[in-house]
Amino acid sequence: MPSTLDNLKNAFAGESQANQKYRAFAKKAEKDGFPNVARLFRTAAEAERIHAEGHLGSMEGIGSTADNLQAAINGETYEYKEMYPPMVEQATADDHKAKRMFGYALDAEAVHAKLYALALEAVKQGKDLTEVEFYLCPVCGYIEMGKPTEACPVCKTKPEKFVLV
Repeated sequence: MPSTLDNLKNAFAGESQANQKYRAFAKKAEKDGFPNVARLFRTAAEAERIHAEGHLGSMEGIGSTADNLQAAINGETYEYKEMYPPMVEQATADDHKAKRMFGYALDAEAVHAKLYALALEAVKQGKDLTEVEFYLCPVCGYIEMGKPTEACPVCKTKPEKFVLV
């Protein structure tokens, strides 16, 4: 029989995936002309986020900001160094369209880890980041501190397409 911690990990993963899936479903419903169905999906996605966050808290998965930044660095580093490289390799060998997004994610995750490291250094000094605007590439997930002036270095999306978060 699984332990409560095992159950929390599984529940967190399931609720997190449901959140993302329902958000994607909402975009599709909206595109298909069903705005109220899209709203339902977005509302359910938020409910799943609430569940996931509660499970993460029960696992003591939320620490100090410095601890959270270190956990984020560890996660992003694992993704770009260990998780994505064999995925890119396999998708390339299979000539699967996933190779494009795997490649984008690999490169973007490396940037995320660097940004979190900058934030961690600031927090260790008792400071916040000085940059107040973060722009997201809507194609690959690359993050730019400050308004981008050049194409995305990962996927070449034009700077005017970036989204201010």
